[in-house]
Amino acid sequence: MKTVNLQFNEEKTIEHLVHHLPSQLTLKDFVHHNSLHNFQDKEFFEGIFSASKIFGIQVTFNLNEYRKLHRQGRIRTDIINQVITNKKGVSHLEAFKQKMLEHPYKHTYNPRIGKLRANWKKQYKIDLENLVQPLLFRIIGSYLDQGIAIWHFPFEEKGLINALKILEQKSLTSFFKTKKAKRLLLSDDLSIEKLLKILVGNESYYENYLFDQQFSHKGWSGLVSAIEGTPETLFYRKKVHLKDFILLELLLEYDALEKTLGNHWEPLATDYPIEAEDYFAPIEFGEMEEVLQLWQEAFEWDYYDEVLAGVAKLAESKRHIQNVETSFQAIFCVDDRECSLRRHLEYIDPMCETLGAPGFYGAAIYFQPYKAQFYEKNCPVALTPKHLIKEIEISKKRDHEVIHSKNSHTFFKGFLYSMSLGLWAGFRLFRDLFNPKMQPDIADAFSHMDVKGKLLIENQDPNHIENGLQVGYTIEEMVDIVSSLLKGIGLVDKYAPIVYVVAHGSSSANNPHHGAHDCGACSGRPGAINARVFAYMANHLKVRAILAKKGLIIPEHTQFLPAMHDTSSDEVGYYDQEILSSENARHHQLHIDTFENALGLNAKERARRFASIDISKDIKHIRNEIKKRSVSYFEPRPELGHGTNALCHVGSREKIKGLFLDRRAFLQSYDYRSDPNGDVLLQVLSPLPNVCGGINLEYYFSRMDNEKMGAGTKLPHNVMGLIGVANSSDGDLRPGLPLQMIENHDPVRLLMMVEHTPEIVLKTIKSSQAMYDWFDKKWLHLVAISPEDGKLYYFCDGKFERYNPLLKITTTSDILGVIETAGEMKSNHILDATKENISVQIYSDKI
Repeated sequence: MKTVNLQFNEEKTIEHLVHHLPSQLTLKDFVHHNSLHNFQDKEFFEGIFSASKIFGIQVTFNLNEYRKLHRQGRIRTDIINQVITNKKGVSHLEAFKQKMLEHPYKHTYNPRIGKLRANWKKQYKIDLENLVQPLLFRIIGSYLDQGIAIWHFPFEEKGLINALKILEQKSLTSFFKTKKAKRLLLSDDLSIEKLLKILVGNESYYENYLFDQQFSHKGWSGLVSAIEGTPETLFYRKKVHLKDFILLELLLEYDALEKTLGNHWEPLATDYPIEAEDYFAPIEFGEMEEVLQLWQEAFEWDYYDEVLAGVAKLAESKRHIQNVETSFQAIFCVDDRECSLRRHLEYIDPMCETLGAPGFYGAAIYFQPYKAQFYEKNCPVALTPKHLIKEIEISKKRDHEVIHSKNSHTFFKGFLYSMSLGLWAGFRLFRDLFNPKMQPDIADAFSHMDVKGKLLIENQDPNHIENGLQVGYTIEEMVDIVSSLLKGIGLVDKYAPIVYVVAHGSSSANNPHHGAHDCGACSGRPGAINARVFAYMANHLKVRAILAKKGLIIPEHTQFLPAMHDTSSDEVGYYDQEILSSENARHHQLHIDTFENALGLNAKERARRFASIDISKDIKHIRNEIKKRSVSYFEPRPELGHGTNALCHVGSREKIKGLFLDRRAFLQSYDYRSDPNGDVLLQVLSPLPNVCGGINLEYYFSRMDNEKMGAGTKLPHNVMGLIGVANSSDGDLRPGLPLQMIENHDPVRLLMMVEHTPEIVLKTIKSSQAMYDWFDKKWLHLVAISPEDGKLYYFCDGKFERYNPLLKITTTSDILGVIETAGEMKSNHILDATKENISVQIYSDKI
């Protein structure tokens, strides 16, 4: 083991800590990301196995789980043979196959992080974490509180440590049990290094001690670090620094040691027999890691091969875009949960066309609801909006729940509220158990913005600035956004009379992670604002006039209509319907029926995985049960979010239309024919690895180790200060995803399929090193689909190689699923919730 540098550098150590701590923001900005982003500079398996050895986390299934999947038929033998041959050569096939299927391996659990501080228990029989962390978490939770507490933390504007100093000087009581600790806090030369000298003694061990300490509660430490770097994640901004948080914990540790042991202790590393080690030194992997890698790749390719066989068979059938009049077009977010709704729309109305684009629709904005104090960010996390959209008029006031009034927190009014409303609250809770319905205190996706409210979208004065943000867009800016998005998705001609711009959000009750169910491209918020903004731009006559001069002609009769799909309740709401011409209004009423029928089928498809819903019932009953789930206080699974996500398709919808991808695919529209050199492809691909890959990998790691990389079961979660969740009032914050979001998820890396020649795809990903690394280091898989002949090319070792699926599909009848005209799904696969790896079914030839 490599030893650490004997000289302690506080700044570099904190920087190192920040790099490895979780980077999840507060609940209001909950957006998916790669949980092991700190290892993304390494090849995938090297990175995850390094993380496993350093932090003691599980990053793959264990051998027994893989072997069980093989016995169940979930990992095919021919796939195992192919993976071994590709990785180890045909000469090692039988040897490694025996190791995978039979050889006993002994797994040792010995993480590097935590070794040093464990000696407090060994040497002094004292549980320092139990003595310090409850008070530490209460202090930092109170300091960062965003609205649960009645009062603000005293002197919070001074910063955490300075506020504590003032409190200690002015209060009759103290956070500390000993005068020594209080004197240290008030000393002029207080520093991390000074406290480490007292607690640890030997400078060689300082960095290891801080890593042990901060990763014993990585949730709180990660959040403090994230807030320091992104202060706007708080509504009520606070001065907070990881350095101050560490200082406070070191002081509390010293206080606990002095109180418990008195003079009978000395610095932890005094005469420590083990040489200080570098926790992050390169790790040597053994044969067991090789076998686990082979198993994981076989598990993934068992699914990928089935998908690619279906894609190849469709290409072979040479289905081409039919030159027919389109009834309507609908632009959806690329979100995998829209995959099934789009498929059902296309089945019910074969004349419609659905497309996919990132759900912020090019409008990177802050949104200010009517008379709201704060702005809401509605664009990808990586973007910094320069524009503000304001809600300037509403049709009705927002409802409020009287039993949650702040008046109930005061002594006298609180007593009266309890006596008068307590009984009613109990009755309502009992009623909601059997007949839940929408309440003002439920996260309603449609309450994010008044359905009939007026927005200030067009900027009439470039000098109209609020807090550094331009209010609204100029005509020129609108032209750029509309042109960029329409060209990106290939919608440049053959416009239907109505183009729906369909955002999505999610309603749920009693669900702190509801932001993870909203639109990731809108920073974990419903995207209805963005849909309305884009539709306004695309309908603007001046915008269309300029676009026409540039060759992008939108017919006068075509109108863009914003809408939003509630992915939890399976409802669609429409905005600005009054703009429609009389003819389009008539068509719209017919399209509403199409959407409603598709939503019914979508609800039934979703209900396969909900144990509480009898899918043998009629569609109306199922939709009612789905609606109840979304508003029930007692339902831990209002929806399953991105559970089972595994694919991303970038290309023509027509080429995969009808392919049953089981709600597992992100679908980005792109037309290679209008982009022979790949210039537009770069714009289209750039956000997808971060957005789709971030979702995929957070689900992957939360599924592999739900206790350490996920949030555990949500049932005991308490919301802490409206910023995070913990398992008790004294617990660490839980980053990652709860069990109820990942329990049905197959942890496989995302397979991205791009419809263009391998040469153009390679040139495109190489134009951005950050994007290239996602694929080159195998955090995501990449396949190019040759558009002319449908041949598949897999990206590996810096180049594309021909891939021929092992699964042989002789006729399309082998992969047909059936939906009767009455809307009942009859396929023995499509309703089978026990079989997850279904990919290659196609709806009937009516599509």
